[in-house]
Amino acid sequence: MSWGTELWDQFDNLDKHTQWGIDFLERYAKFVKERLDIEQNYAKQLRNLVKKYCPKRSKDEEPRFTSCLSFYSILNELNDYAGQREVVAEEMAHKVYGELMRYSQDLKAERKHHLQEGRKAQQYLDHCWKQMDNSKRKFERECKEAEKSQITYDRLDNDINATKSEVEKAKAQFYLRTHMADESKNEYAAQLQNFNAEQWKHFNNAIPHIFKNLQDMDERRTVKLGETYRSFAEAERRVIPIVSKCLEGMVSAAKAVDERRDSSIVVESFKSGFEPPGDFPFEDFSQNLSRTGSDGTISNTPKGDRERDGAPGPRPDPKHPMSRTKNKLWLFGKKPKAPSLEDFSHLPPEQRRKRLQQRIDELSKELQKEMDQRDALNKMKDVYEKNPQMGDPSSLQPKISETICNMEKLRSEIHKNETWLSEVEGKQSSRGDRRHSADNHHHTPQGRESPEGSYTDDTSQEHHTPHHRAGPPQPGNPNPDPHEFDDEFDDDDPLPVIGHCKALYSFDGQNEGTLVMAEDEVLYIIEEDKGDGWTRARKQSGEEGYVPTSYVEITLEKNSKGAVTYI
Repeated sequence: MSWGTELWDQFDNLDKHTQWGIDFLERYAKFVKERLDIEQNYAKQLRNLVKKYCPKRSKDEEPRFTSCLSFYSILNELNDYAGQREVVAEEMAHKVYGELMRYSQDLKAERKHHLQEGRKAQQYLDHCWKQMDNSKRKFERECKEAEKSQITYDRLDNDINATKSEVEKAKAQFYLRTHMADESKNEYAAQLQNFNAEQWKHFNNAIPHIFKNLQDMDERRTVKLGETYRSFAEAERRVIPIVSKCLEGMVSAAKAVDERRDSSIVVESFKSGFEPPGDFPFEDFSQNLSRTGSDGTISNTPKGDRERDGAPGPRPDPKHPMSRTKNKLWLFGKKPKAPSLEDFSHLPPEQRRKRLQQRIDELSKELQKEMDQRDALNKMKDVYEKNPQMGDPSSLQPKISETICNMEKLRSEIHKNETWLSEVEGKQSSRGDRRHSADNHHHTPQGRESPEGSYTDDTSQEHHTPHHRAGPPQPGNPNPDPHEFDDEFDDDDPLPVIGHCKALYSFDGQNEGTLVMAEDEVLYIIEEDKGDGWTRARKQSGEEGYVPTSYVEITLEKNSKGAVTYI
């Protein structure tokens, strides 16, 4: 069926239909774009997930357990699977979405051309009709004028009182009007014949040809949609074999998990080779005592029988680290959260120093922004003063005043936080000399090291101020104070050397607790960087202090005795 013959009078509807077809094609292109965006985001998230859970250690440090190795294999297969999702997205972007957008532009241009031809043909037909209609109206008007002139001539010709000149004049007018009517009639007939010919050409040649072109364009659009539907599915089908291999690799990795092998690896890793201890012999310390017959029976009672009879066993050593942890309320539970304060005094000193430094850096950035804004406003004010036609300089003064006020507030905040920071750094430097030496013979408590560098056995000490330190335990006290380890290491022994460093740049060391160093100077390392960018060093003269880690080239001694790394 042809649009040109069946839909010769549906120009407006065909205009709407072809526009709908292009809109539908672009809607499908938008769908493909959103689908490939989903594929790209999915692949990106999968790669980030694999990167997050991939081992960050070297191959020598990787565990040998089959469960771990299988998990790493699954991560590799998942990474390959993410790559196939990216391939799908690329195929859709190139062969479907890009092709649809280019074809849409071509369709729009072709449709516009065909519709313009149709409108031109319609306008020409309308012009011919107007000419025909004007000639028809003119013919009608001339006929009426001729009839009027005839009536006037007849009336004067029959009037005996009319003069001969009046009759002749009316007769001439009648002949003139009749001649003009005949000419209008001939013109009208010619215009009518021309219009009928143009109308036949319009509805039998021009419009069918234009509508046939529109029909071909719409059918090609439909075929193109079918092809892109197929390409859309083929992009997914092409990666199915590789995706299947990835899934098969995951299944193979799951089958490779061997619980017996993992158990044997644990044995190989931790087996000491020692024999289990035997029974302890009974030691009789009552041989030198005078005893009665009943005492001998008690002294000869085996150890196990005495324990069953209710005799007290050996008392636990009050200094043993396991007995110390008995009174900790959050040894394996959740540590109570301290209230948040403006000066971060609820935090441990090192954490407090970091938070204060972070706040000072943030305030400094805000201050720099305000200073830049003030400078920009001042420059703009100078331009306005030199060129008043560009603006009023006084209109900038409120903004400049507000910026200066903000700068003062920020400087006040920075000064306040710097005061707190100097207080924390002063306390840290005063306590830094009280670290334990590696050659002491004290028993190291089973706890953790505080951010100040002194070992502590109880995490609650982090919230105690340094002005209240627990004294040494009283002799013979069976329940020693859990804070007694703070004073076990309050000695003046120097920290052991764990390496050396060479100064890459000179450092003035103006702040309290820092160490002045010159370029290329060699220093001893006595404490590694704890993550705050500072390393504790010692000069050959014995002077100690902190230097920026980025200013020195550090070489640590792997086998240094007593070397302690603070984390």
